[in-house]
Amino acid sequence: MEKFQETLQKILPVNGEVMEKTQERLDDLTKPPGSLGVMEWIAKKIAGITNEVKPGIPQKTCILIAGDHGVVAEGVSAYPSEVTPQMVMNFISGGAAMNVLSRHAGAELIIVDMGVAGDLPDMPLLIKKKVAYGTENMCRGPAMTREQALKAIENGIEVAEEVIQRGTGIIGIGEMGIGNTTPSTAIISLYSGKPVEEVVGRGTGVDDERLKIKINAIKRAVELNKPETADPIDVLSKVGGYEIAGLTGVILACAVHRVPVVIDGFISGAAAVIAGALNAEVKDYLIASHLSEEPGHRAMLDYLGLNPMLYMNMRLGEGTGAALAMNIIDASLKILNEMATFSEAGVSEKIEDEQKV
Repeated sequence: MEKFQETLQKILPVNGEVMEKTQERLDDLTKPPGSLGVMEWIAKKIAGITNEVKPGIPQKTCILIAGDHGVVAEGVSAYPSEVTPQMVMNFISGGAAMNVLSRHAGAELIIVDMGVAGDLPDMPLLIKKKVAYGTENMCRGPAMTREQALKAIENGIEVAEEVIQRGTGIIGIGEMGIGNTTPSTAIISLYSGKPVEEVVGRGTGVDDERLKIKINAIKRAVELNKPETADPIDVLSKVGGYEIAGLTGVILACAVHRVPVVIDGFISGAAAVIAGALNAEVKDYLIASHLSEEPGHRAMLDYLGLNPMLYMNMRLGEGTGAALAMNIIDASLKILNEMATFSEAGVSEKIEDEQKV
């Protein structure tokens, strides 16, 4: 897949020199250095990503990618696969939590069918990039072929590049797919080295019995398919999902075009883990919006070297955390651009020790 390889090769480190200059301005603002905490870190990080010492408020887009999972046949979810297309239609009609939070953040919301197990009608707000009608059951073999995984990544790259070309300056990512916490758990268990029991969660709210089924299904899938962590595409194809692959592509495209990408929770975190395993530079282009209630999300953020902005006890997915965090990101950039420096405001700076009488 030529586009995939070209994208990987074009990813460059963030600009450390620009970040230093932004830090100098932050330290000169009319406040004690570092007193706005994470807000200052966000502004500095976005400066390094965008190559701008004082980046302005960006045009915002949230990309929500949908896909189904064959492993649902094992009884790992409290909901049937039919919910995936039903929720996609809810997103399109504007009635989901992600719609509300995207509107609140002033972000365009784009819905992408990457692997829904059914045909969706042609609608203006829906982008059709379907690779297949859901993954295969990973407990009986690979979730998808290597070619399908790469195709989904390239489709995600194309979706991101289209919105970036229209002027988008920051992208939040989310997903929809019944059963998708199961492949996400497999991915982080493999890359963190932690037992499945330590990183598995209840997803949509499974009971104790179904949780046992879920743990057993993940272990069986890993044992059967033997994914190789040194080859992230192998992991993705054997125990991943089409929406995870698509979001991986979105992340890679953002890194190439120096656009910050705000990850949501557990599923978008799995995509970020794959993207980071493909190219370590990608990790510096990521902003972690919040810490999910899913136990494995902390392991994901640790692997990526990220700290979450928000602790909100959220576990809905969809990109809701990313959309919510965009409001704080805007505020951080406004602090950088609109606050006066000590010299501009005529405010005396801190007295250094050697100046004291």
